[in-house]
Amino acid sequence: MKIQEFISGLSSGRYNGIFRSLYGTDEHELLRQRIRYTSAVEQFSRIEPECGEIRVFSAPGRTEICGNHTDHQCGRVLAAAVNIDAIAIVSQIDEPVIRLYSEGYGKSEISLDDLEPDPAEAGTTKAILRGIAAGFAERGADLRGFCAFVTSDVPSGSGLSSSAAFEVLMGNVIDKICCKGKIGAIDTAIIGQQAENKYFGKSSGLMDQLVSSAGGFIEIDFRDPAHPEITPIDYDLTRSGYSLCITDTRGSHAGLSGEYSAVAQEMRAVAAAMGCKVLREADEDQFYKMLPELRSCCSDRAILRASHFFSENARVSQQAEALASGDTEEFFRLVEESGASSAELLQNLYSLSTPESQGLNIGLMLSRRYLSGRGPSRVHGGGFAGTIQAFVPTYLTEGYAAEMDRVFGEGSCKVLMIRHMGGTEVTAEE
Repeated sequence: MKIQEFISGLSSGRYNGIFRSLYGTDEHELLRQRIRYTSAVEQFSRIEPECGEIRVFSAPGRTEICGNHTDHQCGRVLAAAVNIDAIAIVSQIDEPVIRLYSEGYGKSEISLDDLEPDPAEAGTTKAILRGIAAGFAERGADLRGFCAFVTSDVPSGSGLSSSAAFEVLMGNVIDKICCKGKIGAIDTAIIGQQAENKYFGKSSGLMDQLVSSAGGFIEIDFRDPAHPEITPIDYDLTRSGYSLCITDTRGSHAGLSGEYSAVAQEMRAVAAAMGCKVLREADEDQFYKMLPELRSCCSDRAILRASHFFSENARVSQQAEALASGDTEEFFRLVEESGASSAELLQNLYSLSTPESQGLNIGLMLSRRYLSGRGPSRVHGGGFAGTIQAFVPTYLTEGYAAEMDRVFGEGSCKVLMIRHMGGTEVTAEE
């Protein structure tokens, strides 16, 4: 479609239907999104004045609901896409290149004739683009050049996975332009993860990309990591009278890579002592029977973290069942139980190298004091610093967010809803 056609469609309401699916029904938010998309198209037009025909894409951030540090042990995870996203304005070009302009990050360009990993690009946008293009080429895609302008509402370092949103966004662009959508959500997610691991140089699991790509509430079983099993869950948090609040406690992630790695390493050490590669292969009853001998070869912390895995992995399915049956009370009880297990067994609420800094615990203390049993809260994501998650009654949401912002700074608390649509092309109603 032409740029002016898209802008006119925004003004006339032709995109209201898909915007409500992506961002909810609040009229102020819908107006903000129309302004945001209009601005993105205008910026694209100024950067690429020769490109009159455009397509528009969106990919959401995500929140982990249950399954704290279970994925790297081939466990289960419960997660959901949220209504903040990265969007792209895209136009095909005749050159064999991907030319990207990312708001706040500048220009990146790669040649589609050279898709080998470049160690000099590690940690850059170019690495991600090259890796994603290579992943599609390996699946037989007839790659074609395009230019794109990208802007994102998913804050970097917020625990809502801005990187996965970007990877799924670019994957959707290539899938739709080059493959007519035939690659699909799961393979698009796998391509994004592989690009992050092999090209960008960051070790990561597949949960983030899968949730952004698939959308909605989903239970993921990583028993076979190459073929994860996804079970959608039909549950509407908003209709239940609650909002999802994610608060960034503004703790630094610098120097925490060792803390994250230690969790997986210690769990694998226990698994190895039981004759297994990962804890998913181990028998829980046998684990408790073997405690005396496990303590002779594994640290006590490793054993506690292994215990967390067994209970948390089971809790994922229990939470999924509670949501599927509409049992909000049981679901919230399990959320609190998950949070307590992370704090007491997994021990990822603060770094041992900086025990004087405990923003997550401060946030949880404030959250529980404000909510007084009217909603659960827990650590969100990898832990040690970063974000907490709370399910807040709608009538308390404004006050809750204000209290979190008062302590951690303006904009620390994001009030979100579950987005049931994953990575997608943004199209108008006929």
